[in-house]
Amino acid sequence: MVMSSCSDKKEAKSRVKKVAVCEVSAASVGNTIEFPGKVNATSDINLAFKVAGAIDHYLVKEGQHVKAGDVLVEMDPTDYKTQLKATEAEYAQIKGDVERVIALYNDSATTKSNYDKAVYGLEQITAKLEHHRNQLNYTKITAPFEGYIQKKLFGEHEVIGAGLPVISMISGGTLEVNINIPAVDYINRNNFEDFYCTFDVFPGEKFKLKLISIAPKANANQLYLVRLALVGKPDMQPTVGMNTTVNIVYRQEGNNQYSVPNTAVKSETGKSSVFVLVKKDGKSFVKECEVKVDALKSDGSAIIVSSQLKQNDTVVLSGVRKIEDGEEVNPLPEATKTNVGGLL
Repeated sequence: MVMSSCSDKKEAKSRVKKVAVCEVSAASVGNTIEFPGKVNATSDINLAFKVAGAIDHYLVKEGQHVKAGDVLVEMDPTDYKTQLKATEAEYAQIKGDVERVIALYNDSATTKSNYDKAVYGLEQITAKLEHHRNQLNYTKITAPFEGYIQKKLFGEHEVIGAGLPVISMISGGTLEVNINIPAVDYINRNNFEDFYCTFDVFPGEKFKLKLISIAPKANANQLYLVRLALVGKPDMQPTVGMNTTVNIVYRQEGNNQYSVPNTAVKSETGKSSVFVLVKKDGKSFVKECEVKVDALKSDGSAIIVSSQLKQNDTVVLSGVRKIEDGEEVNPLPEATKTNVGGLL
């Protein structure tokens, strides 16, 4: 019986879970989160002819800077010039006939029906003439904005269909940086205070960013696209395609912001919480406290807001899904500086 009693006590003691713990620290003002980003042109488009035909010649080279309205490429206009010439002759003939009918109608020498047919015929040939003039104009592609020629997609003298891209260009001037943020940061977007980015090729330099837009709909990976305008520096100008690290500075909300490892946060059914260590009668218990996650940082920490916490509170560091509110636990001692990783 004595042996059985001792065995039960040992088994009860062994059922107390061992948990790693850490102290809560106050979050510093101006918390930042980092995201990988990429420099893009504000506009990156493919240009096409509105009519079919053979490419006559390109007037620009790849990489060349162009201004808005510059002619980039021309199509062989021969067929469209012939078509327009025939329509102009037809227009001149019909216009002369219509003018005679109108004159007769004004002298009451013809019927209203003949007059209406003549006017309607003139409207038809006028629309046809305008259409053929437009088709001739469409044999040239002009730059819609200032920028750079990126690539020629077809060779000269190749026959292409209407609407098929033949040349691509990117806008010059202001560049933009695109990043994707998770839902936890998207819902806290009103707390975004400042933006800047850094480049490996410009060590020690910070580039100011201005928010352009945040997509209201998540993509297939449940991430939200953020577009930021890059404020460049005269002597250091990033180029399209460069990778960068974007920092978003969060606005401090009062004195209830704290920093904990993100493994200490339990998230279920849209709610987040941490387990605070409470001592009673020489034993350690956990108390679940609801928190609001403001940011997840690249160093593995989470910025949380809670009126129930205070600095230097002890929280469970990991395994938060395996414990319950009010459960007794056995906190493990923190690893010393000489016991890296707590292996000893």
